[in-house]
Amino acid sequence: MMQIPTWSRILTLLILLAGVIFALPNALPENVLNRLPPFFPKKTVSLGLDLQGGSYLLLEVELDKVQKDRLETLLGDIRVGLRKARIAYSNLGAGADSVSVHIIDSARMDDAKNVLKGLNPLVTGGVLSVGARAYDLGDLGGGTIQMKMTDAYKNGTKNDIVNQSIEVVRRRIDQLGTKEPAIERQGDDRIVVQVPGLSDPDRLIKLLGTTAKMTFQLVDQGANVAEAQKGIVPIGDELLYEDNPQKGQPPIPYVLEKRIMVSGDRLTDAQGTFDQQSGGAVVTFRFDSVGARQFGNATKDNVGRLFAIVLDNKVIEAPVIQTPILGGSGQITGGFTIQTANDLAVLLRAGALPAPLKPLERRTVGAELGADAIHAGKISTLAGLALVALFMFARYGMFGIFADVALTLNVILLLAVLTMLGATLTLPGIAGIVLTMGMAVDANVLIYERIREEYRNGRTIIASIDTGFRLAMATIVDANATHVIAAIILFELGSGPVRGFAVTLLIGIITSFFTAVMVTRLIVVTWYMTRKPKKLTL
Repeated sequence: MMQIPTWSRILTLLILLAGVIFALPNALPENVLNRLPPFFPKKTVSLGLDLQGGSYLLLEVELDKVQKDRLETLLGDIRVGLRKARIAYSNLGAGADSVSVHIIDSARMDDAKNVLKGLNPLVTGGVLSVGARAYDLGDLGGGTIQMKMTDAYKNGTKNDIVNQSIEVVRRRIDQLGTKEPAIERQGDDRIVVQVPGLSDPDRLIKLLGTTAKMTFQLVDQGANVAEAQKGIVPIGDELLYEDNPQKGQPPIPYVLEKRIMVSGDRLTDAQGTFDQQSGGAVVTFRFDSVGARQFGNATKDNVGRLFAIVLDNKVIEAPVIQTPILGGSGQITGGFTIQTANDLAVLLRAGALPAPLKPLERRTVGAELGADAIHAGKISTLAGLALVALFMFARYGMFGIFADVALTLNVILLLAVLTMLGATLTLPGIAGIVLTMGMAVDANVLIYERIREEYRNGRTIIASIDTGFRLAMATIVDANATHVIAAIILFELGSGPVRGFAVTLLIGIITSFFTAVMVTRLIVVTWYMTRKPKKLTL
């Protein structure tokens, strides 16, 4: 134990040096950070809503509205399918989670069921749901057929809608230019939004109030765009614009046919990737079975035309239909970089399952309150550090100073790790740091008390130090393991402030173990090899 390998010494010193470098920007003013060399880390710990001030929103995703829209879309598909098959029907309507239709001619029941089966898409997104259909097709008797949503489809739709809604919320908040917004899911159908630095929650609600609606529409290339910009839009058309800030161009006007060729709720996936042939960045997409058929018909009949992708009445892209796309999947090209391809894919996915967001709670945290919290946090942290350091010095003398040095390095490493991870520091997080400082010296106390006991039993100084570090290790590992388990449970089961506390506590446990064992041992061994004391004063 007293012989520390050279590689271990070097690794410990490199970790400490990296910690100081990454934590240093948090202690420097912004004007000094701007003058540092480009290679020097400049990232700092982000402050949470309770420290910086800002807006807090609790939003509810209105899943019932989406389910109703899905059923309305299915009604339209059934209506078109039965008319095309020349099957007479009546009493076509939707319930809470099902659609029913009465077939007038009982001899055409099998034909009607075949039409409805063709409108029943596969459930995607889970291994257990491979081959499963979105609706259960049943015969209610008397010529009435029912299509009822399956539980797998309901659950999958709910998860997809909430996740896609979070993507939409995140993308729209990013347009505000705010730093480090916190957006997370709460429960089955709620989203918590915290935007530091934004003091107007009404503005945030207005930003998020519009439901993302995705459509695929043909461009009317025969229309006069200049006339349309003057207000003379052909009947059946509409004038929309494409914002293209990446290319530094003004908004591009398009005259689109109002008829929606494919609705965005038929889109199941979109990804930014590279074309295997050209090597350029493209966006791949996939529809469900019904959407694939609609998209295939639209592209087959309109090769060479512009096909606009519209989100919230804005054209995202208007690529040329180069060939018919009949397989339900395809790709969009257009001089993308991988970044712009990924951005477009996010928009496509986010718009595929739109849902209204209902604000349940809103509140504003003032900057003055946040400043007071920061001041109180600094005082509590410094006071905790000073009191622990004073106790260790009074109890263990020179060895207490070694523990105090390790404790200071522990706080630096903890701050460095939080900075590198991009964590957001909140008041509960500060509480976790203060608690970590008290826990950090536990290992030192165990080691020192064991060294003191061995020295009193007649062992030499070097044997006492070696035995103290070696035999205390098992107890230290057990104690830290239980703390890690508690922190993980807090993180998994908690939310918001509880998670912030758990993160700092977990990181603090890891850094304190490193500093108490590795750093303290290095300091003690170096002190002994340099001073070679005849008597141990501990």
